[in-house]
This record gives sequence, structure tokens and C-alpha cells, in this order.
Amino acid sequence: MLLPEDEKGTGVPAGGEQSASPQDSARNGEPPRTAAEDESVSYTQTTDDSYGSYHDGYPYEDNAPSHALTAPEPPAVPAPAPSRGGGGLVSPPPPPDSGEDDEEEGMLRMSFLEHLEELRSRIIKALLGIGVAFALSLTFTKELWTFVSAPAVDALRTLGINPPNLTQITPMEAFNVIWLKLPVLCSIFIASPWVLYQVWAFIAPGLYRRERRWAAPFVIFSAGLFITGGLFAYFVAFRFGLTFLLSIGRGNYVTPMVSISEYFDLFVNVILGVGLVFELPVLIFFLTLLRVLSPSFLVRNSRYAILVIFILAAVVTPTPDVFNLLLFATPMCLLFYVGVFASYLLVLHRENRRFPWRKFWYIVAVVTLALAGTLYFAVTKYGYHLVPHWPFLTR
Repeated sequence: MLLPEDEKGTGVPAGGEQSASPQDSARNGEPPRTAAEDESVSYTQTTDDSYGSYHDGYPYEDNAPSHALTAPEPPAVPAPAPSRGGGGLVSPPPPPDSGEDDEEEGMLRMSFLEHLEELRSRIIKALLGIGVAFALSLTFTKELWTFVSAPAVDALRTLGINPPNLTQITPMEAFNVIWLKLPVLCSIFIASPWVLYQVWAFIAPGLYRRERRWAAPFVIFSAGLFITGGLFAYFVAFRFGLTFLLSIGRGNYVTPMVSISEYFDLFVNVILGVGLVFELPVLIFFLTLLRVLSPSFLVRNSRYAILVIFILAAVVTPTPDVFNLLLFATPMCLLFYVGVFASYLLVLHRENRRFPWRKFWYIVAVVTLALAGTLYFAVTKYGYHLVPHWPFLTR
């Protein structure tokens, strides 16, 4: 019997039975198979369509059972069960999230020209603030000049010069000093918080997000130290130094005569110089914030720092005498160690350590009470009284 072309080699007629009889198995030398074994063999071999040696009597395309032609699916892997902790379900911890990417995203990227444009904008805003303060200072110029000329008047009165007046040499001298230079100096001090804020706003885009929170302390302490330096120069350094300088020629047929321009130039140099020197703790703290300096480095090299301080004091001091040099260098050395202390506090904050503030304030309270007790006995028992200038306590 001829077989169809597509079933060639199967050994069975189309639509015929596939299972062999027990006699056929015996002829081939094999033990006879049962009906269950025949059914198992037929279903197993139909899974391979490439050989086509057996089939279960169904047509290949239309009536083939679906389970014989479908590959078995792999077993599903069960998800890890959440662990139990303390009676409740505890989910596995999320992967650690790095905060550096967020910090980097907070930093502003600018080109060189954009930096120049930002610098120009900040300078213009700072000058506008100084201009507003200058216009405000023009409204009380007379009171300002009385305040500025008070150290010279007191020094001349102390030396016995009567009347203790300053001298105008040129016609335009009083106008230039009282109505131009003096309001500019006053406006610089009034607008110093605004100017320092513009400086911080220019630097802040290059800092991390966690470092930008120092903006308010930076502006407050910088402006406070600058104004404090100016007040120290006015009430202590300038008054005492001016009296000393005017008394040098006393007794040698020399009568002091101070012109307005010379006096105001000396006043500006001392006030602004001391005000800038008082920014030393902020400079040290800022360099520590940028990881340029460290407290240990500052302490190890403190002798070189003191040498640099004396050199700067010699430059800032308007006179070459040693007395005024020490008068300027001593507060600068104290300010240096204040900056080292602020730098140490910053490093402790970075390392998640705490400063023993309780002991510190206890020591400060004890020292303050001791000074207050000494001042009380000096005023009540020994006849001293307080004055608004150096040395603030006279008999």
C-alpha cells in the first residue's frame, strides 16, 4: 500500500492506528508491551515533531492535543517573605541612598562668562545698597561730624589746647570731608550687611547644599565683627593713639594744629583697617569650611600666624611707633584664637561630636562674676568711675 508523501517513513497508513501488536514486538525481539505502555510511548514521542515516528491517531495540525505541543513552563520562584521582628512584619531595608548626587544637583554650573556676569550683577547691587545708605547719611551730616571729630576735640582738650578746634586750610576742605567723604564712610558701615550678603550670594552657588545654610550666620557675624572693629578703633585705638601722637611734641615749643583733611584721612585708615582686621575669625572659619585649613594646622603654626599678624599691624598702624603697633596687634592675636576656636567647633560638627558647652558657660559665668565683683568694689570702695573712652575706668 502506498503511503502519502507527508507521512513517509511513519510505517502506518494515514488515519490508521499507530500502536504495534504484541506479535510485532515479539518478532523484533522485544517483550510484549501492555496497553498503558503503548499509550505512554505514543504521547511521549509526539512531543518531537521533527522525527514523526509515532502519533496518536490525531491529525498533526487540526486535532493535536494542546498539552502535547506546548512546552512546560518553568516553576515560579517564590518571592522572599518579609522577616518578622518584634511581632510585626519588617520589610527589608531599602538600598542606601547616596546624598552626594543630591548635593551635586544643588550646585549651580556656570561658564566663565556667566561667572563674570554674576560678579558684575552682585557688584552693582552692592553699590546700589551703598548709594541708598549714602543718601540716608546726608540727612544727618552735622551729627556725624560731631561724632567723628569728638576724639580730636578730647585729645586737644586733654593737652590744654583752647579752643580745641580742628583747622580748615583750603576753601573746599570742609565740603569734601563733611559732605562727601564722611557720608561715604558712614554708608559703608550701614550697608555692610547688604554688601556681605552679596559676597555670600556670589560664593554660594559653588557650595554644597548643606554648606549654604551658613549664609545667615556668615552675614550676621561678619557685619557684627566689622562694626565691632570700627567701634573698638573709635573708642579705644584711635582715641588713645591720637592723644599719644599729639603729646609727643608737647614741651618743645610745639602747638598741635590738626587740619580737617589730615585728621579724617587718619580716622578712615584706622577705622576701616581695624574693622577689616576684626574679620579674621570669619576668614579662618570660611577657609576651614572649604577644607583649606584645620584647627590642628593653625595651632601647630600659630607662631608664624602671630608673626604675620604683627607685620599686618605694622602696615595698618598709621604711625611707626611700637605703642600703636601693640595696640593693634594684641586684639588681632586674640581674634586669631577666636577663629581657631570657631574652626574647632566646625570640625566637631562634621565629626558628629559635641563641645562641652556646659563647662564652657560655667567658666564664662565665673570669670564674668569675678570681673563684675572687681568692678563693683573699684567703684564703691576705691572711688573709681566709668567713662565712655579708654581706659573706661578712671579715678
